[in-house]
Amino acid sequence: MAGDQGAAGGPLIGVLALQGDVREHLAALTAVGAVPTSVRRPDELAAVDGLVIPGGESTTMSKLAVLFGMLEPLRERVRAGMPVYGTCAGLILLAEKILDPRSGQETVGGIDMIVRRNAFGRQNESFEAAVDVAGVGPVDGVFIRAPWVESVGAEVRVLAEHGGHVVAVRQGNALATAFHPELTGDHRLHGFFTEMVRSAG
Repeated sequence: MAGDQGAAGGPLIGVLALQGDVREHLAALTAVGAVPTSVRRPDELAAVDGLVIPGGESTTMSKLAVLFGMLEPLRERVRAGMPVYGTCAGLILLAEKILDPRSGQETVGGIDMIVRRNAFGRQNESFEAAVDVAGVGPVDGVFIRAPWVESVGAEVRVLAEHGGHVVAVRQGNALATAFHPELTGDHRLHGFFTEMVRSAG
């Protein structure tokens, strides 16, 4: 179903390009040896080995996914075990449940967690903080209208907390962070995800 390894030998990793900070993720994936590509259509999704769901506006992304006929294909591939990494709004889309969903907002699912949108505050309350991510180490977390994880199921591994709130999780081939590693120049989390994609093979 997925595409061949890229010419550079790295896995072909898509970035969902319906809305949000797509270019930054494409650049970070290139820096760690993956072969990145933008994904807007089901046929493009079918070709990739893994997918990044970027930050942006989760309600808008959800509605555009429905409009572009992408929501069900996304759900199917995530259920089938395709490696996926969601940042900020992407974390919200990977949740099984949102505590305070906007009207018409749906999720892709894939991680047994309940999340709260804009939990760390609005745009003018954005901040940076050091976050110690299990398996990666201390990273500079950029929190922009960031969610946090209220609770997780038994199969979910908590990778990081900030201020007593869960901000990074993994369940199987699904990874999610409440912050934006693509904005810092530190590409270790993208490298970590690329290794997840390689291991899923």
